[in-house]
Amino acid sequence: MAGWDGDALAGSMEQALERQQEAEEARRAARNASTPEEREQRAREESARLDRARLEEQLGRATNPAHRAMLERALKALGPPPADGDSSVE
Repeated sequence: MAGWDGDALAGSMEQALERQQEAEEARRAARNASTPEEREQRAREESARLDRARLEEQLGRATNPAHRAMLERALKALGPPPADGDSSVE
């Protein structure tokens, strides 16, 4: 009967952790390689995405016609939602 090999399990877990750490370091390096303008653009895009989500959530709950109209105007002012995964910054 083959016994439980805790050493092999610990070794594979250590390798998985190392891969995760390497991936995080690569993401961090890519993030730091961007220009201030690219970071600012991403921040603006994220802000607009959060604004849109908040307005859509409020619109879903709004019952007052005047409030709904105001929320719809605010959504229209944000422009069309960006396509999934579409970003001007690579």
